[in-house]
Amino acid sequence: MKWFKKDKKKDTSPRSEAVTRGLLIFADTSTVMHAEQILKEENYDIRVVSPPPQYRTGCDLSIEFPMVEASVITKMLKKIGLGPIDVLPVSGDGLKPLRLYKTKDFGQYLMVRAANMKITVDKTTKKIVNISGGGCPDVPYLAWEMVGKALSEAPEPSMIGFSLCAYSLGMAQDEMVRLIGGE
Repeated sequence: MKWFKKDKKKDTSPRSEAVTRGLLIFADTSTVMHAEQILKEENYDIRVVSPPPQYRTGCDLSIEFPMVEASVITKMLKKIGLGPIDVLPVSGDGLKPLRLYKTKDFGQYLMVRAANMKITVDKTTKKIVNISGGGCPDVPYLAWEMVGKALSEAPEPSMIGFSLCAYSLGMAQDEMVRLIGGE
């Protein structure tokens, strides 16, 4: 009789995967922006992401955070009137946030999209050649103030705009600087 060594199969059940990240789902995007600012000031390891489709009602954003901090974060946010409407675990085989940034390389130009806003930059000169997307009333003003300027000279959209589009454009601008540098 031969003895065979059984291969141990990896347990892939939902119980086996340690959930380390979670999503804070909010009622509106202005609450997300305010909560993000507070959590960053408190030095939490967070990032703004697009929520899964079943939690989207429009231009929604959510905050990904360390799940071990869930009770502390939610308690703090509720205390100041910014409590999330839901807290969800992020798992490898189930619920996942969607990538907030998408990039498109056009050779000489690189475009970064965050939510519905896009910024296109000449990779050689690092000058902004186009701002597009969104539907907020301040988008034309943002484009007027930023197009033709180098990334290092362009104003931060959230400092000159007031909408979700300005916020999203600021995120796209930050990602662009991360990808190609600002100088």
